[in-house]
Amino acid sequence: MKYDDEYRDKKLSQSIINRIKGLTEEEINLMEVCGTHTVSIFRSGIKSLLPKNIHLISGPGCPVCVTPVSEIDHIIALARMENTIIVTFGDMINVPGSSSSLKKERASGADVRIIYSPRQALEIAQQFPEKKVILIGIGFETTTPLLASVMLEAKEKAITNFFLLSLGKLMPPIIRSLLGSHEVRIDGMLCPGHVSAIIGVKPYQFIPDCYKIGCVIAGFEPVDILLAIYHLLLQKIKENPQVENKYSRAVREEGNPVALNLLQQVFIPVESEWRGIGKIEGSGLALRPEYSAWDANNFTLKLEISRENKQCLCGEVLRGIAIPPDCPLFQTVCTPENPVGACMVSSEGTCAAYYKYNTV
Repeated sequence: MKYDDEYRDKKLSQSIINRIKGLTEEEINLMEVCGTHTVSIFRSGIKSLLPKNIHLISGPGCPVCVTPVSEIDHIIALARMENTIIVTFGDMINVPGSSSSLKKERASGADVRIIYSPRQALEIAQQFPEKKVILIGIGFETTTPLLASVMLEAKEKAITNFFLLSLGKLMPPIIRSLLGSHEVRIDGMLCPGHVSAIIGVKPYQFIPDCYKIGCVIAGFEPVDILLAIYHLLLQKIKENPQVENKYSRAVREEGNPVALNLLQQVFIPVESEWRGIGKIEGSGLALRPEYSAWDANNFTLKLEISRENKQCLCGEVLRGIAIPPDCPLFQTVCTPENPVGACMVSSEGTCAAYYKYNTV
């Protein structure tokens, strides 16, 4: 199969579903930890096609969703500084902090700009040398190499009015944290295709080794996801947990050495807070000391005491112990037009997927 259309083939998808139906009557919980997988599962209606004993659980695979309220408050404080331009990817605009959002700050006069590539931040900094230009750097291993390349260019060109607020996250530590918490029984895991294209296959080996469950690296089309589910079930039935790469058209065993080298040049792993989950050792990315002159964390700010809406179950949804309809705010107070939690903001958020595809 060479073309995307083949991975969306209805007859092939049905054939895989028929195989799945005959495998086991045991109750099986499978978690996908990638927001793109979550959206693809909802868009293609995979949940409704699977046997009732096969349960798909959405995990914390949305970088916007896992950014804690304290960091949103930090971003808002940066936006309130004089002579400052905040540049960010679009979803961050609507994420609510304790008392405001970047959208509200922009309406009040803050200079907040949406970008589609991190390099646009450098162009804006060069265009406005009298301004402090701060790039909000969120993302997993998929996008953080791009942030690293921008930092290298800023240093090489001595662009001194450019700054990065590094909020990057790493996927293997959060998977380890989820499995180690035992809050929800997970019998198999769909590993993220995009992240795996960067980090490769070996970083997931701890999943079968330490937790005795299988994992499959999967693409994002219906056939990709169904094949991954099928092989996870086979691993479970045969009691043979392992790491399988079923996205070989994009993921190599060693990953992307060039991208990994960029990450190592610019960032170091640090403890990082995840919304609704807490602080996880080695799960975040901070700028190395040689890039401290470009580190937006070095600005002196007056930060408000962060607070969350206690009724919002975004944290529980991210941990897989609740689904959006469990939340009393879902579809009533909390909607894409008026999000209370970050899971309703991003297009990859579980709450947004439930809302858009009317899954209740």
